[in-house]
Amino acid sequence: MLSPVQLFKASWQAWRRFFSPAWPVQRHRHALAVVPIRSLGPAHAKRIEAHLQSLSPGDRYLRFGYAANDAHIANYVQGLNFERDEIFGIYNRRLELLAMAHLAFSVDPQFNSCAEFGVSVRAEVRGRGYGARLFERATMHARNEGVSLMFVHALSENTAMLKIARKAGAKTVRDGPDSECHLQLPPADMDSRMSELFEEQMAQTDYHLKRQASQFRELLKVVQEVRLGVREARDQTSP
Repeated sequence: MLSPVQLFKASWQAWRRFFSPAWPVQRHRHALAVVPIRSLGPAHAKRIEAHLQSLSPGDRYLRFGYAANDAHIANYVQGLNFERDEIFGIYNRRLELLAMAHLAFSVDPQFNSCAEFGVSVRAEVRGRGYGARLFERATMHARNEGVSLMFVHALSENTAMLKIARKAGAKTVRDGPDSECHLQLPPADMDSRMSELFEEQMAQTDYHLKRQASQFRELLKVVQEVRLGVREARDQTSP
């Protein structure tokens, strides 16, 4: 069991790590704005499907490695194993999924310390570092789950994804149109565990606030529509 001093130190390191430049922040005109990344469960499946189906044909090809149509995406979402794998997402204030990552853990007992990473980002929010932040978030979770080797399988033309993996220290092997990156992960420590716990709590709080704001906006919309209807009815009955 940690002493109070050790617990305080780990919490302080998690706080500093969360708000440091290496953590999810937007660096351009939205500089220093924290980007909450939360874990997604089955309740988010419809938004995951809507996000993936909003991708252009070219982006779908880069994400899945083939020309995925809406039916392919629907089948992919239905096949997600939220209990085994981990799905991460970044929402805007309208609760639209701007970017998501899928961390798939190996189902082969001989490779239970391996996981594969995949990511997608909507075109209008490119350049904000969302892909890299999701990669950092996924590697932290993978470490804490005992994963020692993370894979990224991507088309060689997917330069953005390969750049993210290489920048993190991954080794890349190219085989014709495909490339595979391997990233060795260090063991989990108290800093990684506290940092993940802290970030997930922050992201869930942010999501709940956004959901409440969205519900309030919908309520105001209904009230305004009712008021408009009453006003129109009154105008029609006025002499």
